[in-house]
Amino acid sequence: MKPQLNMLACAIALGLVAGQSHAATAEEAAALKTTLTPFGAEKAANKDGTIPAWEGVYSKVAPGYKPGDARADPFASEKPVLSITGKNVDQYAAKLSAGTIAMLKKYPTYRLDVFPTHRTGGAPSWVYDNTFKNATSAKTVDDGYGVDGAYGGIPFPIPKTGYEAIWNHRLAWVGDTAIYASRTWIVPPDGKRTLANEAEQTLTRPYYFKEGSLDKMDGIYQYGRLITRAPASKAGEGILAHDGLNAAAPRALWQYLVGQRRVRRAPSVAYDTPDSVASGIGFVDEAFMLFGPIDHHQLKLIGKKEMYIPYNNNRAASAKIADLMGPQFLNPDLVRWELHRVWEVEATVAPGKRHVVSKRRYYLDEDTWQIIQIDGYDAQGQIWRSNYALTLLAPDLPALLANVMWGVYNVQTGAYLLNASANETPNQYKAIPRLPLSYFGPEELANQGAR
Repeated sequence: MKPQLNMLACAIALGLVAGQSHAATAEEAAALKTTLTPFGAEKAANKDGTIPAWEGVYSKVAPGYKPGDARADPFASEKPVLSITGKNVDQYAAKLSAGTIAMLKKYPTYRLDVFPTHRTGGAPSWVYDNTFKNATSAKTVDDGYGVDGAYGGIPFPIPKTGYEAIWNHRLAWVGDTAIYASRTWIVPPDGKRTLANEAEQTLTRPYYFKEGSLDKMDGIYQYGRLITRAPASKAGEGILAHDGLNAAAPRALWQYLVGQRRVRRAPSVAYDTPDSVASGIGFVDEAFMLFGPIDHHQLKLIGKKEMYIPYNNNRAASAKIADLMGPQFLNPDLVRWELHRVWEVEATVAPGKRHVVSKRRYYLDEDTWQIIQIDGYDAQGQIWRSNYALTLLAPDLPALLANVMWGVYNVQTGAYLLNASANETPNQYKAIPRLPLSYFGPEELANQGAR
């Protein structure tokens, strides 16, 4: 049994379930400098070599790249090593999500082209240094829905509970401060693609201020602001989100609606509320693969497995949207899949709570800790939703980003969406100088919305 699976087995034996949290021992953390990568992934290749060994940070910036440009596909010359369709899906089912299997069985022309695996997830060395410190100091609080004792790195590189793994996603490295164009495309069951929303998204993450510290923070790990530019009927509307580490800095969200011409706190915009930005095809907590509180579910760490997941999709990010989005699914010719190891976390509705998605399975990439796919089940236990993040390789940061180009297939109705798309815009995810926190205040949201 491999080291991490040993640790997981021990955790289960010790009853480390629900929101309980125990930092790694010094002996466990030492593995981050030997058999594990600095983020806690297995450094070695898999048994048959289809997942290579981790060779360090991918930071090869393409010649001529300028911030805001569409990043080149560094693997453009590669050919698929495998194609999976509805005809051979059973052969590969053990390495596919339930939602992906449902899509393959529903649509005869849906296909996964699997390319050689490239472990491109990475971060600056100081993020790795902080991750090593966090391994023995971080702990979950607030019954698992908060975190303390972590700063500037992955909080739990050796997770023992589902709550810890999900916090690793929330605090994954995606840079310090960034701005990007964010278009939301929806395709209802009739197959007619529509631009539901075009916006400018800005975010800053004080948790990752290199010169900062946990003591200097105000408890908010991320400030985000979205200002709608189109369609004309919604232009000027805005959403502002402050995401806190724990109950001492609770999450806050505001909306500016043009019709009302005022900024309002919006605590009810959460969980399974239909996402207005996506015209209701997605739920609010599906945004960015996980958005806002998740205390209506309880979490369980299932373990680690190998899966075919979307990865290194720079080609899809630079495609014309008419080429990328078909009437029923993304064009298989433009979506790259690779074999990676993922952590699996199961979410079930918590006692006394409700949520229309009765169960979810989150799949987190071992190299970045970001959620790449989600299976969502209805109240009858039937597969309903298949969420995906295509992932964008940004060697200039360096990072692999799953907070852009995410979406969901409703495998029951046939509707789907692609969100945070910058295709055919000059503003792909771009690191920018630090912004004052007042930029992310409700007053500034009103000013931006009124312009």
